[in-house]
Amino acid sequence: MRIIYIHQYFKTPSEGGAVRSYHLAKGLVEAGHSVEMITGGAQNGYDQQWIDEIKVHYLPVAYDQNFGFFKRVLSFLSYVRKAKKLIKKLSRPDLLYVTSTPLTTGLLGLWAKKSLAIPYIFEVRDLWPQAPIEVGAIRNPALKRILISLEKKIYQQALTLVALSPGIADHLRKVSPNQQVHLIPNFSDLDRFYPMEKSEKLLQKYSLNKALTIAYTGALGQVNAVEELLNLAEMAKERGKNWQFLILGKGSSKAQLKTIADEKLLSNVYFIPFGSKEKVNEVLSLADFAWISFAHLPVLKTNSPNKFFDALAAGKAILVNHKGWVFDLMKAHQLGISCLPSKIENAFAKLEKLEQNPAELAKMGENSRKFAEQHFSKEHAISRLNQVIEPSKNPPNSQGEVYILTA
Repeated sequence: MRIIYIHQYFKTPSEGGAVRSYHLAKGLVEAGHSVEMITGGAQNGYDQQWIDEIKVHYLPVAYDQNFGFFKRVLSFLSYVRKAKKLIKKLSRPDLLYVTSTPLTTGLLGLWAKKSLAIPYIFEVRDLWPQAPIEVGAIRNPALKRILISLEKKIYQQALTLVALSPGIADHLRKVSPNQQVHLIPNFSDLDRFYPMEKSEKLLQKYSLNKALTIAYTGALGQVNAVEELLNLAEMAKERGKNWQFLILGKGSSKAQLKTIADEKLLSNVYFIPFGSKEKVNEVLSLADFAWISFAHLPVLKTNSPNKFFDALAAGKAILVNHKGWVFDLMKAHQLGISCLPSKIENAFAKLEKLEQNPAELAKMGENSRKFAEQHFSKEHAISRLNQVIEPSKNPPNSQGEVYILTA
């Protein structure tokens, strides 16, 4: 089958960031499909590269987390316009696999179906426009109505829908009750991320020691609530703890977070430049806990964060700041502890106990790795996607949605 994969922010493991589309596209190629990826980010005009047998088309569309609202919208629409022109020039595909965000990628699916009679599958990574509405980025009532109507139309016209979490799947079924929804969460790359002992060489590289260490590896935007990790670091400093807090990432809030750390003289906080997945694994190897956080908005409880699945594969205990799907998994399977803003004292006390009980802490990490191996492997996600695309050739495997939905 010829598939055009639509993802405006396609990344490879060497680039770092969210690499779900890379692994899924590579898995489709290995299953015998022909895959062409259309993405943005080209610096000097159109570019085309072969990456692990995926033909990747880079369109000259700039995007950065620091863009304001209107500049982001222009980027989204520019990508849609240029992708349309490119699709017309390419050999006709059997299917478009369209992933959000942004929601505007769905315009390509609607256009391809209406103008070219090409069906599309729509994958929903985050709930748009709910997320920007709740964050306050979209306030105009008329614009809200337009985007909500567009969302519904994109879902209804799709061949089928793919959701990344149970919460997202529930929303899709509510908005489009007659559509079939498949659950394919983000996944753990068990080959790239794995449990490692703290290396003396790496500890020296980052000027660290073997004290209790909490690491955040992900985006540093306004919805990521990493400032709450700084609150925990401040509490540790005030109470004489030698705990260490590592922050690896990039985003619009990074400068502000650095300013807060400087103003509070948080010498126990280390900002590490953004890097590849290998660098993420390196940083996680020095940590006892992986910090998973989002702002406290209902829509963000549905997220399926890459950093959570990386941490599971690396065998890290989880420290989560919000209730939602990740919180439920953490609690049900003894993967770590919570650090809710209203209960930070309780979290601090638990961290102190775990600091004195390394065997219990190690058990949480072991649970994380085992959980990833059993339910969130990369291979399992690829198998599920192949089943969605060609159900007649790929019968359901024994690990269905039931477990993930009820976990």
